Amino acid sequence: MTEDIKKRTIRSFVLRPGRMTNAQNRAYQTLWNEYGLVYNHRSLDLQKVFGRQAPVVFEIGFGMGDSLLRQTINEPNFDFIGVEVHKPGVGRLMNEAKKAGVTNLRVICEDAVEVLSGGLGPQSLDGVQIYFPDPWHKKRHHKRRIVQPDFISVLASCVRLGGFCHLATDWAPYAESMVEMFSQNAAWQNMSEAGDFVMRPERRPITKFETRGERMGHDVFDLLYHRQASD
Repeated sequence: MTEDIKKRTIRSFVLRPGRMTNAQNRAYQTLWNEYGLVYNHRSLDLQKVFGRQAPVVFEIGFGMGDSLLRQTINEPNFDFIGVEVHKPGVGRLMNEAKKAGVTNLRVICEDAVEVLSGGLGPQSLDGVQIYFPDPWHKKRHHKRRIVQPDFISVLASCVRLGGFCHLATDWAPYAESMVEMFSQNAAWQNMSEAGDFVMRPERRPITKFETRGERMGHDVFDLLYHRQASD
């Protein structure tokens, strides 16, 4: 954990106050005690949170939650924590999770960087996934991208040895930038034989966003890293 991350003022997101539907708002009000987490700047006891000992995967920016919901259903032996700052998406995911009878999911409606820095113990996660983060296309906004060298180090402190970090983007310059930054951190091993991208792992569902991008001719880049000893 670095002081730069802890004192972070530039956000990797912009809060766009979208209107919540009645169902989303009702879910937010009635299901928060079942699915919601507040970390209160203290490390979360993940075994206590889920009531069992199981691998925990942490997803940053799940949007409306469709792909994360499918993963919770497809991988019942894993527990998932999803972090999203936009309340409509949080409400929708909780509503759909309840209808599906999902029990291996918790959601946090806060800045993921702060949660990683102050809410998780060392090597407490089995994996982190970041799918289609905001690429902040303009060069002057690149400092707002969530994947930065200090952030990669924070991920390394939170993920156990042998764990993973899986990223996906449809913005080629961002993908290339992420490969370059991860290559400079000895704690992460690129699982691509070519040292860049991998085929989409079956466990990552195809999102509506991704399908729409492919119709527009966008390539999708998957990056997969394993946590290794850096000594």
